[in-house]
Amino acid sequence: MRRRWTKLAVLTLFLVASLFSISSPALAASSGQACKKAGLTTTSKSGGKKVMLTCAKVGKKLVWVKIPTTTTTIALKETVSQSNARRSAGSYLKFSSFSRSGLIKQLEYEKFSTADATYGVDALNTNWNEQAKKSAQSYLKFSSFSRSGLIDQLLYEGFTQGQAEYGVTATGL
Repeated sequence: MRRRWTKLAVLTLFLVASLFSISSPALAASSGQACKKAGLTTTSKSGGKKVMLTCAKVGKKLVWVKIPTTTTTIALKETVSQSNARRSAGSYLKFSSFSRSGLIKQLEYEKFSTADATYGVDALNTNWNEQAKKSAQSYLKFSSFSRSGLIDQLLYEGFTQGQAEYGVTATGL
């Protein structure tokens, strides 16, 4: 005799399977859901982000509770000299393009210490590829270069090989 699965039997089987998967601490836990043993921890996804949960007693019930994640940021106060170096580096980049090492050398020429000059340049989070592109474009406005000649010029200015090639390629050479 052949059995036919009724909608009720399929639905019952689905519900039983769902209950077993939810009760497992490693699967499908979410904040506020009942859990079995205090102190258990698990991870879950909430809003596309990974969330840590722990089983804790809330009132008389054991439930999954989100573990807060903390990020400690230590804000270091910059010195007056570092601030001046950062501002000076920013001013140079507003009017001209520089490589990282070229800008540090320029600040050292202005009598900033190497440490302050390096801090000032790095604090700007500059896109050095874009600086290489601007420098290459500037050279091509006033002179003719071959691809390799312009790359060599950018290397001389202190750009890395990758930055120089990016800058020259961005000009169409």
